[in-house]
Amino acid sequence: MDVYLIDGTYELFRHYYAVPGGAVRAVVNSIMSMIRGGVTHLGVATDHVIESFRNDLYPGYKTSEGVPEDLLAQFPVLEAALEAMGVVVWPMVEFEADDALASAAARAACDSRVRQVVICTPDKDLSQCIDGARIVQLDRRTNIVRDEAGVIAKFGVSPRSIPDYLAVVGDSADGFPGVPGWGKKAAAAVLSRYPHLEDIPKDWRNWHPSIRNAPRLSKALTASWDDALLFRTLATLRTDAPVFDSVDELRV
Repeated sequence: MDVYLIDGTYELFRHYYAVPGGAVRAVVNSIMSMIRGGVTHLGVATDHVIESFRNDLYPGYKTSEGVPEDLLAQFPVLEAALEAMGVVVWPMVEFEADDALASAAARAACDSRVRQVVICTPDKDLSQCIDGARIVQLDRRTNIVRDEAGVIAKFGVSPRSIPDYLAVVGDSADGFPGVPGWGKKAAAAVLSRYPHLEDIPKDWRNWHPSIRNAPRLSKALTASWDDALLFRTLATLRTDAPVFDSVDELRV
């Protein structure tokens, strides 16, 4: 079987800005089309509350501020509609929807009956969950599927380094800035050779000679070391969110 895990928050936001008054209906119809197309096992994660435990770790982390009230009001409506359809929904309060997707992907991949796990979202955070061609990411808007090779091609680092990559590059959508002076190219050059922050030599003279601006990058990382570790924690998805005990529960 194939298991499809859907980012309900992304889908609701996407459809809201396309059809504000009919976002829930649009998401429901979209998921219904997947079922009619042959999808048998799926789960939908939502941010029932935008704030999460990460807001306690970093005051600048994203909040619901600025999100239209009529959009926030549609989350419980969407959750109820999907449950009425017989679709499993994970409305997150302490965790985020991304944590639920990461947890569900890890759990589903442990079941030998599962051929492939497809995480339906373009969110770069979820790229850390990709595993070869067994756990992949699908952007339903563009129909682009990204496996592990695709993650490396896009970011220049493997899935396991995505939290470190986001820690130094920053993530404006989530509200943390990264390390000053570290752009995407620098992050890819360093983390493709040293997968995690702790693997990067403290002395820049021990860095691989192909890495440009090593003295400047090393100085910036040292000065922002504690922030970089905090940002990596924010970017690291949890895999212990409450989702399901057996993939059989995901059968529509």
